[in-house]
Amino acid sequence: MKIVYDGVGDTLSIVLNNGQISHAEDYGPVIVNYDADNKPVEIEILVASRFLGDFISTLVKAKTGEKLIEVQA
Repeated sequence: MKIVYDGVGDTLSIVLNNGQISHAEDYGPVIVNYDADNKPVEIEILVASRFLGDFISTLVKAKTGEKLIEVQA
């Protein structure tokens, strides 16, 4: 696994393996790239500073013992 942050584009890429990307699906600010077998190859987070900032902020505010924490972008 390799994680790369592009500060100019504010994009965080999480490369899961070196497979060939066949297609992609986007989920708002998150894009998942898949290989021909429909296995994830890479996850890209657009506007990463905002997305991760919201995520970390939500985790900090979470109450101990909560079973589910949801972050909506």
